[in-house]
Amino acid sequence: MADFKLTTLEEMETATNRLLETGAKVGADGWQMRVKNQTPHCKFGEQGICCRICTMGPCRITPKAPRGVCGCDAHGIVGRNFLRFTAGGAATHSDHGRAICETLRCAAPDGAYKVKDPEKLIRIAKEWGVETEGVDIYDLAHKMAKLALEEYGKVDGFQNWLSRAPQHTQDLWKKAGIAPRAIDREVSCAMHMTHMGCSSKPEALIRQALRNGLSDGWGGSMAGTEFSDVMFGTPRPIDTEANLGVMKAEDVNIVVHGHDPSLSELICDWSENPEMIALAKSVGAKGITVSGVCCTSNEVAMRRGIPMAGNFLQQENVVLTGACEAIVVDVQCIFPGLGPLSKCFHTKFVTTSPIAQMPDSDYIEFDPENANESAKAIVTMAIENFKNRKPELVYIPDMKQKATVGYSVEAIVKTLDGVTNSQVDVTGTTKPLLECITSGVIRGAVAMVGCNNPRVRPDYAHVELMKKLIANDIVIIASGCSAQAAAKAGLMSKEAKDLCGAGLKRVCELADIPPVLHMGSCVDISRMMVLAATLAKDSGLNISQLPVVGCAPEWMSEKAVSIGNYVVATGLDTFLGVDPYVSGSDQVTELLTNGVRDWVEAAYVVEKDIDKLGDLMIQRIEEKREALGI
Repeated sequence: MADFKLTTLEEMETATNRLLETGAKVGADGWQMRVKNQTPHCKFGEQGICCRICTMGPCRITPKAPRGVCGCDAHGIVGRNFLRFTAGGAATHSDHGRAICETLRCAAPDGAYKVKDPEKLIRIAKEWGVETEGVDIYDLAHKMAKLALEEYGKVDGFQNWLSRAPQHTQDLWKKAGIAPRAIDREVSCAMHMTHMGCSSKPEALIRQALRNGLSDGWGGSMAGTEFSDVMFGTPRPIDTEANLGVMKAEDVNIVVHGHDPSLSELICDWSENPEMIALAKSVGAKGITVSGVCCTSNEVAMRRGIPMAGNFLQQENVVLTGACEAIVVDVQCIFPGLGPLSKCFHTKFVTTSPIAQMPDSDYIEFDPENANESAKAIVTMAIENFKNRKPELVYIPDMKQKATVGYSVEAIVKTLDGVTNSQVDVTGTTKPLLECITSGVIRGAVAMVGCNNPRVRPDYAHVELMKKLIANDIVIIASGCSAQAAAKAGLMSKEAKDLCGAGLKRVCELADIPPVLHMGSCVDISRMMVLAATLAKDSGLNISQLPVVGCAPEWMSEKAVSIGNYVVATGLDTFLGVDPYVSGSDQVTELLTNGVRDWVEAAYVVEKDIDKLGDLMIQRIEEKREALGI
């Protein structure tokens, strides 16, 4: 216990520099070099004041040219760009959810995919008013999958999942005109609104951005999360390891990367198959090690304890180790640069999705109908590639940390309720957590999410903010690459409690939890909305009154904007460390940082100084506590 120490960013950066030296020997570049080649970035783009949605331009706004050819001003252009960014993210996460629903339709007792959490499936069915008594669990799974898919194009009403929100929140959404209808309709509406000659009024564009975000968080993402749990199991606390040191020089190393667990689950199954292990030994390896990058890594870590090699900006590092036989990807956040990089080594870069095809890759299409065959072929390919490894290029940094992951809403309720009650089931409440907050033992909570971004020092904001917050008795709930930043540093180790303030440390000891709770992948931020809704219902408060805020200190993708919009629209102030490219319009900036508070009781805060960002979050949590008299 006394020997515990965090892995520092300096140590991680030293390891990365050593890997880049290997890359230089074989003529490979990395994102670090590409960033230099792209710097300085376009200032018009950074301010959101360039428009290319028709061919009369492209147009860019300057003091001498305050309007585009069509007459749209900076406020309309910035608002349209922000909405289009949201639509891209909402479409991406929601399409992930659609794929999960389609996979559930293929679930069968003797098939590649099974129902591993029938109780959760039954609970969801009852939420939606579906009869479950005496119904075969697979018949029910197929019916629920069909109903969930109908949410994407439903003709009447609003999203079914909205009923999970407190009535106050639902009323706010309807009054503001932002309650999401069909998932696909909100994406299509966003694209229509931003077509040349349609909306250019900032208020209308931002309303649709919130609505489109909600269609993701309380629609497509929630479907992806909930039905993944049904098929692959609802996460519960499980021990794993994180950072590049989880790769093993003596093993066949397969790295899974992307976001969809349908592929990675079967890769893991086949890597544990005795036939495959025997094949690996026959080519000179001791065994097979599967590790993960990005959100696919989160998925298999929280359900199977598969180690996490790294987050978004470490995806090239796994290849640079020279010990990666195959990096197998599905969708989202995958660098096309992995293709040419892999060709500098022996690594097989395997793409599997028709919507994520890339040059210089081995394409093995993966769908629910051929899932087992494709997974077996991929694992076999990786094993047979072991003999092509070049020992002189192998360098795996000797760094890894223990991590306890898998804190779904159900797991959090069970873990914390179990501290005060000897008998608990998944219908328990969040009241023990609320009691910790109202008593002052825990000051509040921060939902920390998001990507890495080379515009800032990778992982620095995540790690430093987490250290500051837990020292101030604020518990962290993390997902996506933020969660992996914490795990790599050691903040998801239960021993990290020694970095906490006295109150949070005591809670960690009693509940046997780390101070940073791993909630899953970026699609699982929908879990955070369910948790916030549950806390509000159990406390009798509105979500916006809870001493809870959201934070995305290093975000970079369209998905992150969609996420931010649904977190804000749910009633949680959201703190950003990277500018969302709206500074070219004071009207849009004012709406996002203040005006939307009139609609949803929350707004954005943007602060690039990370220390100040932490102070602002603590200040907001204390303001909420003071308003409640606690």
